[in-house]
Amino acid sequence: MKRYCLALDLVNDPQLIAEYEDYHRNVWPEIKKSITDSGIQNMEIYRAGNRLFMIMEVNDTFSFESKGAMDAANPKVQEWEQLMWKYQQALPVAKPGEKWIIMDKIFSL
Repeated sequence: MKRYCLALDLVNDPQLIAEYEDYHRNVWPEIKKSITDSGIQNMEIYRAGNRLFMIMEVNDTFSFESKGAMDAANPKVQEWEQLMWKYQQALPVAKPGEKWIIMDKIFSL
C-alpha cells in the first residue's frame, strides 16, 4: 500500500473552520463512496490552525489521474468540491485551481 501526504489551508476564520469541520463529521455518503471507489483505502485529515494535513493510503489501482477523471464525471463530487472552496484556500505554492498539494517526504525513521 502506498501513502500520500497532502496539505491545504483553510480560510483563517473560526466560524468557517467550525463549519468545515461539521461537514467533515458528516461527509456525504456519495463522497465517501467516490473516495473508496478510486482505490483510497484509508484517509485521515488533521488540522493545526488553518493548515490541513491529509494522509491517504491507496491500493495498486489508485492514480491521481483516474481519481480526477472520476471526480470530474461525478456531479455530487463536483457539488461537494464547489462547496468546500468556500472554506479552503490554496497554499502559496499551488498552481491556479489546485487544492491539495502533495508533500515531499524529507525524513523517515
